[in-house]
Amino acid sequence: MATLKELRLRIRSVWSTQKITSAMKMVAASRLRRAQEQAEAARPYATRMERMLASLAANLRGQANAPRLLAGTGSDAAHLLVVATSDRGLAGGFNATILRETRRTIRQLQAAGKTVKLLTIGRKGRDSLRRDHGRIILESRTDVGRPMLAFDAAEAIGERLLALFEAGEFDLCTIVFNRFRSAITQIVTKQQLIPFAPSESAAQPARAASGAIYEFEPEEAEILGELLPRNLAVQIFAALLENAASEQGARMTAMDNATRNAGEMIEGLTITYNRSRQAAITKELIEIISGAEAL
Repeated sequence: MATLKELRLRIRSVWSTQKITSAMKMVAASRLRRAQEQAEAARPYATRMERMLASLAANLRGQANAPRLLAGTGSDAAHLLVVATSDRGLAGGFNATILRETRRTIRQLQAAGKTVKLLTIGRKGRDSLRRDHGRIILESRTDVGRPMLAFDAAEAIGERLLALFEAGEFDLCTIVFNRFRSAITQIVTKQQLIPFAPSESAAQPARAASGAIYEFEPEEAEILGELLPRNLAVQIFAALLENAASEQGARMTAMDNATRNAGEMIEGLTITYNRSRQAAITKELIEIISGAEAL
């Protein structure tokens, strides 16, 4: 049975923790609003660019003059996974879901006889994957979103991916991240970056317009040669924005739960403290009365 002093110290400790989690919840809520606005603002641009490239690519796919970023290397033996996580913890299951999907994908590809390589974004992904898959990590990047996430950071990552692709380090590149839906819901998403593969939502309008005849100036191959590297950076930037919003939403929810749990713990400890104090007072009164009667 804990003493009254120990109970007071525990109540004070939990109360201090509750103040910290409450403050972190307010900070995450403030950052979430800004991150959500940025992610939602980037979605239309990324979607329209993907749809436009899907329309252009429909006419060149399979032809000899198709750019390598569209045609690929003709093989799928080597896969590069870009794992986007956070630099900080205390975000609930945000990082765990991304890492779980990454490990599942690695096992699946390796079981199929493929070569898997990793490029990690964020300290949590680097530290977790380094324990089991350190030998296949090509590069790690941290503090990408500090002091704020900018397009230059995504462009630098895109340029690095292009350099690795030209050097023959991989055949297919896929990014793993969390797509933001709400503060309590984030969807683990795998999006192929290289070679360019439009999503189903972008491919449907392209197929619908496949019967139309367009004249391009310059030619489709030249346009794609300019736009595909740009699209790579745009899709990476959109994924990082989605990740940033998901991280703040997960952190806000986690800190809200922690604050509520701390309040319930304080309430339970306070009841235990009051009962123990009352029992101690009653015991002292009984001892005083018993002593008086003995005299």
